[in-house]
Amino acid sequence: MSKAILSQPSSYLEFWNEYHLCTMATLRPDGRPHVVPVGVTVDAAAGVARVITRKSSRKVANILACDGLAQVAVCQVDGGRWATLESVAEVCADAAVVEDAVARYGQRYGRMPAPDPERVVLLISVERAMGQTLLTRPQTAQAAA
Repeated sequence: MSKAILSQPSSYLEFWNEYHLCTMATLRPDGRPHVVPVGVTVDAAAGVARVITRKSSRKVANILACDGLAQVAVCQVDGGRWATLESVAEVCADAAVVEDAVARYGQRYGRMPAPDPERVVLLISVERAMGQTLLTRPQTAQAAA
């Protein structure tokens, strides 16, 4: 279990629990980056981030092209707040793991995706967590008065 997420301030995990669309970066076999919007759920205690997708997606193909374990990054941004998780991702088609990931997605994003027999989960065992999730805003003259 990675402690990368747990070593961040509490605002970091709170940020990952807010509703935000994210991006995921993988590398194509020729080395060019592939960045797409995704939904990400984070299990800080397990040190895992999850992305649900179709097994025919380009990101799955990119991961499988690296013997099934590829370096990836997922990121979310909200104004000046941002958070990125980096690590190796693997593709998992186990029905129970997919069902759990779909439930987590539904909890974070407030809707359950339609059933999809082609769905798989990208499991990211987080090795590195970085970001800026606490912003200090300068007081205006009016607020300071």
